[in-house]
Amino acid sequence: MKPFLRWLGLVLVAVLALQFFFVARIATMAVVAPQSTAFERSEAWRILNEKGSLRWRQQWVPYAQISDNLKRAVITSEDDGFSYHDGVDWDALEKAWQKNAKAEAQIAKAQAGKKAAAPTAKGKPATRTPKVVGGSTITQQLAKNLFLSGERTLLRKGQEFVLTLLLEALLSKERILEIYLNSVEWGEGVFGAEAAAQHYFRKPASKLSTYEAARLAVMLPRPRYFEKLPNSSYLAERSGVIAARLGSAELP
Repeated sequence: MKPFLRWLGLVLVAVLALQFFFVARIATMAVVAPQSTAFERSEAWRILNEKGSLRWRQQWVPYAQISDNLKRAVITSEDDGFSYHDGVDWDALEKAWQKNAKAEAQIAKAQAGKKAAAPTAKGKPATRTPKVVGGSTITQQLAKNLFLSGERTLLRKGQEFVLTLLLEALLSKERILEIYLNSVEWGEGVFGAEAAAQHYFRKPASKLSTYEAARLAVMLPRPRYFEKLPNSSYLAERSGVIAARLGSAELP
């Protein structure tokens, strides 16, 4: 029993030490911009291994030098309650759980009828996998990108919630959005608003138009996918919808 208690005590100490480390790192970010994120480092390693060389674009710009159009577009597209929630949008999370429950039911039904389904010309069942959605806020996305791996486990999700609350407690909404816009991925090796604006539109982030900002915002869930499909009809249509809604977005 004593070895077990000793082991448990060491685990608890290690967990607490890790949380103190996160507190110190986040508190520092109030005045010092993070040089890189966990996601950026993993992407740099992946690109280097796959391509043999590293093509990288990123340039930090202050909050005031990022177009309000882009700030409003990202909030509208990714997290319309960003300015007033506590880091977690519980309503959106509940809706995501409900949608995912329906999606899982559809997947189970499709798998049950898979053997009876008529094969297509290529020999595959004529079924379509339902889309599984998330309910992450901008703060949650930033917490994950800054510190965590891409694995989907309850332990990692729990740590994400803790980091989200720490970010909201130690940083202003404006600073959270500033860090997010300077570090989020907008294509392979393209990180941050300035790099994205230069890469896609050959202009600084401060000069982005309403539609250009909306287009970048719509790319966020799948930036590498849309980078390869610039003429996507979904990208164009959704960008128009977001551009029309910018006026209702509340900036921090």
